[in-house]
Amino acid sequence: MKNIAVMVSGGGTNLQALIDAQGRGELKSGRLALVISSKEGAYALERAGKAGIPAAVIPRRAYATQEDFDRALLAAWEEARIDLVVLAGYLSILSAAVTRAYQDRIINVHPSLIPSFCGAGFYGLKVHEAALEKGVKVTGATVHIVNEVPDGGRILLQKAVEVREGDTPELLQKRVMEEAEWLLLPQAAELICRELPPRYQ
Repeated sequence: MKNIAVMVSGGGTNLQALIDAQGRGELKSGRLALVISSKEGAYALERAGKAGIPAAVIPRRAYATQEDFDRALLAAWEEARIDLVVLAGYLSILSAAVTRAYQDRIINVHPSLIPSFCGAGFYGLKVHEAALEKGVKVTGATVHIVNEVPDGGRILLQKAVEVREGDTPELLQKRVMEEAEWLLLPQAAELICRELPPRYQ
């Protein structure tokens, strides 16, 4: 059984999808062992508490340097013996030092079909605004390995979602979450936990 850390910044709907999948027995090769928020008061921390998952707040601004922040993050993962890290609406960019330390062990869900509407500056509603401005008929979500390039790692899973007449960014965001993100993220976590060798013996 691999230990999973979930990184969050806000409401934690993708965290809830993982909690629900674990409850249904769909996430069986790993267990949710730690939730780390980049912000105090994030509702995701309440979700973690209700599910009995240990949680911590590690804000970037609390550290004088990127190196200090990296050390704090890695120390938290090491202490919890984390095998897989899941970025679930986490709004801080991880440094190359962190992604290298956990190479092929960090995954992210992005609300578009990469390589469309991705990379630096594309997050949250901005992705859906860009999709609607472009007039695409299909969007979706992608789960990928995280490396030092924003949204640049190897793609694990993708699912297409229809763009409908009259969609607003908010409506499209909700549909992409419900029809793609909340399905793909637990699937990808299970896939990686099943295939990866344990980080700790």
